[in-house]
Amino acid sequence: MKKLTALAVILGATLSTSAMAKDTIALVVSTLNNPFFVSLKEGAQKEADKLGYNLVVLDSQNNPAKELANVQDLTVRGTKLLLINPTDSDAVGNAVKMANQANIPVITLDRVAAQGTVVSHVASDNRFGGKMAGDFIAKKVGENARIIELQGIAGTSAARERGEGFKQAADAHKFQILASQPADFDRTKGLNVMQNLLQAHPDVQGCIRSERRNGARCTACAADRR
Repeated sequence: MKKLTALAVILGATLSTSAMAKDTIALVVSTLNNPFFVSLKEGAQKEADKLGYNLVVLDSQNNPAKELANVQDLTVRGTKLLLINPTDSDAVGNAVKMANQANIPVITLDRVAAQGTVVSHVASDNRFGGKMAGDFIAKKVGENARIIELQGIAGTSAARERGEGFKQAADAHKFQILASQPADFDRTKGLNVMQNLLQAHPDVQGCIRSERRNGARCTACAADRR
């Protein structure tokens, strides 16, 4: 929610409220198959409506090539501003540079862009979030806990930073990491990976998943035995 509020503030500061009604701004999302990014879309839509802009939303389907094609399409639409949630922090650089060449201001959301010029970045403190998760596990199950870690998409800054934060907590609490495996921010894959890891490590005491759930119950953790 704080991130959506920050996005609204930045949109208001970046765009002129006196601009011609229905000028187009764009939101390119890594995937809409994730409730967090659906909420991000809804927040952007609400603010665009308030400012009198037409919002075009494109789904990159977690594919950097699709992401680049989306941005290329937007450069010929007369887009006034590009909001982009990168599929991969390195791969998105070409898309950002393409927008730069078309003189379209770029704001990155949740994940950074390693290259290109970005006017602003809206994100949570992912390292702190990862550390908080580790500290919470330690509070619940104690020091030296046996833990499974489900990682996000390796190329994203969010997954990397959350992993770094969790490692700080894991080292401090002397966790035994039984397995650390990508689930790519995907519910179905997370469930399948977690089921397999539970079978391989029946003595696990806790798991951490590098994914935003928007308050929804984690289906991977729900697979745990009672």
